[in-house]
Amino acid sequence: MFGMEECMMPLTLVEAGEENIIRKIGGKQEVRAHLETLGFVVGGTVTVINAIGGNVIVNVKDSRIAVSKEMAQKIMV
Repeated sequence: MFGMEECMMPLTLVEAGEENIIRKIGGKQEVRAHLETLGFVVGGTVTVINAIGGNVIVNVKDSRIAVSKEMAQKIMV
């Protein structure tokens, strides 16, 4: 059996209501910096609230934020 630590997946595949730890943020430096200012930091927690048309609404650092499908695919949990 493998532990959950080895399983990384993009935020777009997470079930609503699940709290996850952010393991990696991909993309260009500007994208990573933008996501960091929104509260997406490695080691932080993120909870998916809803996914609408590929866009994802999440709770991160006590804020509710909507991110595009493209952005959400760069956030690995």
